[in-house]
Amino acid sequence: MSAYLFVKLLHNLCFVYWLGGDLGTFYASRYVTRSDLSPQARSTALTIMMGCDQGPRFCMPIILPLGLQLAYMSGQWAVAPFWLWLAWGLCLAWFALVATLHFAHGKPFIPVLTRLDFYLRVVLIVGLLGLAGYALATNFILAADWLAIKLGIFALLVLCGLLIRMRLVAFGAAWGKLMAGDSSESVNQIIHGSIASCRPFVYLIWLGLLANAAYGLHLIY
Repeated sequence: MSAYLFVKLLHNLCFVYWLGGDLGTFYASRYVTRSDLSPQARSTALTIMMGCDQGPRFCMPIILPLGLQLAYMSGQWAVAPFWLWLAWGLCLAWFALVATLHFAHGKPFIPVLTRLDFYLRVVLIVGLLGLAGYALATNFILAADWLAIKLGIFALLVLCGLLIRMRLVAFGAAWGKLMAGDSSESVNQIIHGSIASCRPFVYLIWLGLLANAAYGLHLIY
């Protein structure tokens, strides 16, 4: 297997685990919101939901440099190697941050890292949308328009993830009350409403992933 085919395989696997993990998260969330289930059963569903969600969380920082690597190797991203290595370094640091947030859950430094992760994503969204827009307008940096479009879609996927995170703020407090024994209607409404408000962004993520997959499969592979 050539180096190019190996990178392409890893890129496609990230797509598979991202979309598959999202589907599992979505399905498990329906049991988290069911007030007819016991708190213990709903807690198990939440554990499954969070476990499935780790696939997309880990794949997001890796799929970007893999895509840039493919573009570089195919001549679609004609830059000095320094910029490719910089992209890998930044994305691997992002991956390490995501892994730390997962495996060091509950540590005193986690709130600081959570804010860092949030603002890092904001910077990535603005930077990637700016780069994609500039490339589309000038045909500079990225050789093909479809590659700039893929980059822009990826930035919007990160934005959808941030919006989901923001809409789940009320969920955490309500869930804590449920686990403490408060299964009142108001608590269940907050839990249900928080997760329901995320679903449009989940659908957009699926649509964006499928669009990027279609662009990649039909225009480069």
